Amino acid sequence: MSTVTAAASRSNTFAALRDQLADAAVAFAGLPGAAGDILAGMVDDVDRALSERLEIFPVCHHSPASGLAMVRRLREKQPRVVYLELCEDLRPLLDELRNCRLPIALQAFATEIEGFPAEWAPLSVVAPITESSAEYQAIAYALDTPGVELVLVDRSTDHVFQWAPTQEPAPAEGAGEDGEPGDDGLHGGAVGLEIGDLRPRFAELEEHLLHHGKVRHWSEWWDQYVEQPLVDADYDTYRQVMVMIGSLFRRLRRGSTVEDEDRERYMWTRMREHLAANEIDAAQALYVCGAAHAASPVAQFGVDSTAPFEISPRSATTWHYGLIPSSHSAIEAQFGLAGGAVSIAAATWAKGLRRGKLQSFQLEGQQGVKKRAAKSLAPAIPESAVTDQLSGFLSRPPALDPLDEAELLEWSVDIVRLARRNGYLASTADAIAVFETSILLAGLRNRTRPTPYDFQDAAVTCIEKDRVPGRRDVRRLCEILLGGDRIGQVGYAALPPLARDVLDRLRPLGLDLSKRTLQRALLDLKATPELRPCSDLLWLLRRLLPQDALRPIMGSRGLGETSIQESWDIGLGKYQRSLVELGYEGVSVEQVLEQRLRAAVSAPNATAATALAAVEDALVYLRSARLADELGTRAVELLAAERTVDDAPVVLRRIRVLLNYFRSTATGLPAWCERFVTAGYAHYCTLLPTAFAAEETGPAQVAAMLGFLFGMENLALSLGCDHTQLELAVLQSHPEAPAKVALLWSARFQLGLLSMAELRQRCDAMLANPLVLPTVPQYVSGFVHAIDPAPGLKPFVVEVLSKAFGSLPDAVLLPWLPKLITTLKDQTGELIPGLVREAGRTFPGALPAVDAFVPPWSAESTPTATPVAAAPSGPVTELLAAHPVACDALAALLGYAGGWQATRPAENRELTELLARYPATAAALAGTFAGTQGNR
Repeated sequence: MSTVTAAASRSNTFAALRDQLADAAVAFAGLPGAAGDILAGMVDDVDRALSERLEIFPVCHHSPASGLAMVRRLREKQPRVVYLELCEDLRPLLDELRNCRLPIALQAFATEIEGFPAEWAPLSVVAPITESSAEYQAIAYALDTPGVELVLVDRSTDHVFQWAPTQEPAPAEGAGEDGEPGDDGLHGGAVGLEIGDLRPRFAELEEHLLHHGKVRHWSEWWDQYVEQPLVDADYDTYRQVMVMIGSLFRRLRRGSTVEDEDRERYMWTRMREHLAANEIDAAQALYVCGAAHAASPVAQFGVDSTAPFEISPRSATTWHYGLIPSSHSAIEAQFGLAGGAVSIAAATWAKGLRRGKLQSFQLEGQQGVKKRAAKSLAPAIPESAVTDQLSGFLSRPPALDPLDEAELLEWSVDIVRLARRNGYLASTADAIAVFETSILLAGLRNRTRPTPYDFQDAAVTCIEKDRVPGRRDVRRLCEILLGGDRIGQVGYAALPPLARDVLDRLRPLGLDLSKRTLQRALLDLKATPELRPCSDLLWLLRRLLPQDALRPIMGSRGLGETSIQESWDIGLGKYQRSLVELGYEGVSVEQVLEQRLRAAVSAPNATAATALAAVEDALVYLRSARLADELGTRAVELLAAERTVDDAPVVLRRIRVLLNYFRSTATGLPAWCERFVTAGYAHYCTLLPTAFAAEETGPAQVAAMLGFLFGMENLALSLGCDHTQLELAVLQSHPEAPAKVALLWSARFQLGLLSMAELRQRCDAMLANPLVLPTVPQYVSGFVHAIDPAPGLKPFVVEVLSKAFGSLPDAVLLPWLPKLITTLKDQTGELIPGLVREAGRTFPGALPAVDAFVPPWSAESTPTATPVAAAPSGPVTELLAAHPVACDALAALLGYAGGWQATRPAENRELTELLARYPATAAALAGTFAGTQGNR
């Protein structure tokens, strides 16, 4: 707080009111205490603000009372300079308002930030402006009145974030006070700037006011107890009441006020500098600011203050400025107002102009307003002494407006008519009920004239019975009836160059792209090839703008694809904000996309998959081989630097598409593709053993690695890679997870290290082992994953599943089946169609053929009868033939049946000669066998 004492700024104007409030505080609390200090401080703030040589005009944002008072005061005072509480760097945008239809929001936008936390990006600030707002009336007066200067004095948008808390600045939530979602996306996630945020920010006080005012939310209380009494009030009364309310809410506000006080120091410093530099008399100027800022306690307050304030320099962030469309609902969501509050304020503004016979200020050439003859300003009224109007306003009861039966009856009839159009079963009886209920609710709330909020409650009670038949409920219909959600539009001349270029290039379509409704564009590119540039631009915008801004109904765009006919739903008018923000990034959409692709591959979190996607976009949307080579080179660097294989499936899918595309072109594979294949082969061979063993690496990633290695092995070997590296990587892999074990078996089969018979034997043992059966779904999932790197395993996977379903009992199969289905669905959903087609080729297609069906793997496992060659004769064969009992017993034990082979002359003479030369050993062995046979 300022060290300036209250006594130094007091005058005798409000002495009586100050004493009266002090006595009231004593009577209320027994001691002056805090209540007396607050009440006396409020009077001091009013006295101080009104005693300042530079006239202070306190406002509340989007307040019709403030707008009407501004119109009256500008016509009376006719100031030479208007100081406005708005970011000073937004000043150039104000001249473009005449090319727009209100409501409009001024925007400052920054994508590349310096000096702020990286997680804040992008930075966006908006300042909505409506026709009924006091700031717009001041802007229109200053811009269209010769000799009047408009000066914005608030801190820059850069300082908005410099002075923000250290945590990320949180924009207003997308719901109003009544909890209904109100943000239609026109403001996005921008931080909202408002002139005069008059709300207590003191929960107990706000709850007390709402309870005793018999209203639901703050907007209704403010309209009933502040707006309506001040709409027709004289200027002195309006000014004193607004400063008093601003002082009260400022004193009751919890939390730090450092940022607000810095803003006030900033504004007063800027105004003193401007007055001194241009030698302007403060009596010829008007300072428009929020009511809370009018009751400022800072030492820099006033043009006569000498207290210094050092303004910090801006950061190195590059800011872009433009106008974006706004709407009543977007403003309500941005600043936490009740749904329909801004529409009701607009209706109050229009009624106040008619009742006071006032002519508002409007910029010449403003879109959406009727052209009218300019009204010359009357001579300025001389200044009069300030008198105490506050005492009378606080002491007398508010003048209640009488019941306007004609207006209420018109509302009741129109809401019934509107409800019937939207599917409600409403009748004349409902109109009468709404009329009477509105009067009843107003009486219960101590009001003689029903407000729009009373009428809204009555309509909901009488018309909306049990359900909403259409998209709009009755509360929304009331908002439409009372003015609707007006949506602004930025004119062509006020758009950035990129947006104007887009509209010019799409002009051959013959559509009015300023409309907010979806428009259908039909492009027959074969009959009208001159529309091909429009098609290219639409696909570019589809890539850069939100998905709903342009939606292709027919046609596609991909590598090597060319559409003959296309159909589009175009909604650029509704997404004008996104188009404007796109214009902050460059002068053409091609430049913006190229910058985004380069930024994506240069980001710290860029991956090889990101770079390959950028290459594909460069070829599809820009047809730039130069940019594709640059991005592809970056993809090789990123792949070599990766230490994980999380993106292996995406890398495999994208590089396959690019290789197939380049092979179909006349130039063939570019050099970066060859380097990518060789680098990927060595990279994945190196990481394969680790990926098999790591728990965090899933079977999909391992299968993608194997798919890259096996699928591109021929190309990699032709470019100088070594096949031994892959074999060693597979031999060094020792997985434990069942799915990865199945993948390893498949890889060894693909390399020839495991035969089909051995693979079939391992799977048969797996199905025969009760301890392994619970993990069979994981094994099957691994085999299905292996279909991609080893397509020849498709029949084998069908065989494994068929054996499982054919051999497992129901007690095992039924609990096991759900897990198998969910595992296959979650992990290998894209590979199942190929497996189903393989099963269709394997099994018979007709029912009669089922009985005679022999599975192919059964035919393979049945041994075929082959002629047995005669065994060579010799001592061993002669010995076995002479004593066949032992061999027959062993054959019976092993389950083999058959006869003895015939003998032929011995071919090995050396053996027989050796046995003949030394017969002792053979004779001893024969004697041993003879003794054994005798004992048996």
